[in-house]
Amino acid sequence: MTVTLPIACALSAPELQQRRSGLLGRFRQAVIEVRELKDGFAYQLPSEESWITEVAQLITLERQCCPFLTFNLRLEPANGPLWLELTGPEGTKSFLADLLTEPSTA
Repeated sequence: MTVTLPIACALSAPELQQRRSGLLGRFRQAVIEVRELKDGFAYQLPSEESWITEVAQLITLERQCCPFLTFNLRLEPANGPLWLELTGPEGTKSFLADLLTEPSTA
């Protein structure tokens, strides 16, 4: 049986704004490279240990409000790059582009 989950965040507007200005904002600012995937994006982040913890926290929180997302955390050998792949069903790429784009202040 296949379960179809909506491509939507379960956070309220104020909760999403708080997440965008906090954890998601730090994530956006730290991204070194973005690679487009067939069903999402891969984000390269700094290889410092603190980012492993930060990304684990991001995954934990985003799993609660965006259950349609698939998370793949890859740590390259010899302290190489840290990659977070976010993928999901059709519509995920557009959702991620909106979510991880700096909100307009106009």
